[in-house]
Amino acid sequence: MDKEYLEKLLKDVKNGTRSVEEVLHELQSFSIKDLGFAKLDYHRELRRGYPEIIYAAGKSVVQLEGIVRAMLEHDSNIIITKASKKKYDAVKKLAQEAAYYKEARIISIRKKEPVLPETYISVITAGTSDIPVAEEAAVTAELLGNTVRRIFDVGVAGIHRLTAHLDEIRKSRIVIVIAGMEGALASIVAGLVNIPVIAVPTSVGYGANLQGISALLAMLTSCSGGVAVVNIDNGFGAGYYASMINRL
Repeated sequence: MDKEYLEKLLKDVKNGTRSVEEVLHELQSFSIKDLGFAKLDYHRELRRGYPEIIYAAGKSVVQLEGIVRAMLEHDSNIIITKASKKKYDAVKKLAQEAAYYKEARIISIRKKEPVLPETYISVITAGTSDIPVAEEAAVTAELLGNTVRRIFDVGVAGIHRLTAHLDEIRKSRIVIVIAGMEGALASIVAGLVNIPVIAVPTSVGYGANLQGISALLAMLTSCSGGVAVVNIDNGFGAGYYASMINRL
């Protein structure tokens, strides 16, 4: 339930098209629905602007099916992250409109189309191996109602690849930079633009990369101002945060 739907309920009562009892019955499940193994936060879209996002990793197929069934009762878009093809197949049986973004590992069920802001988000990767995390960020931002430009494989080993896209990047409202190895690309991009940079360290790299810790620490200690850092491989967090900024 979002702000617009709540306003509609109140106007229906005011206009007499729905009774107080009907609206009270609908609002009984307005805030939380307890499934035993999960408590769905129906209030989140009204409170934060986006509905609750389902994190599929660690959940059984049966648990995921139960959550999706409950969420389908409401007129909100559904986003499921870290989802396998097996879990998508189960969700598809519940909602034929479900779509699967294989590289991003995201399932979406769209019930309404958001109004897109005129500005866009750029998602940049240092290498091709960083693309799965980039797709998670890009698809998340798109499903939350944003236009996304993808610029892949422009890392510091060939910096001329980045400079060829600078005009496009500078026209963004915000840029997400995704890099493994030593994570230097975020600092370089931030030093060339006057927009916020969200840095995403990835676990891509050789032994001393320490599964992304080296890139994380490098991004956290960036000399360039205007860099915010999310957790290792957290494309979803970057896409969500970028969407909040782009839609201000």
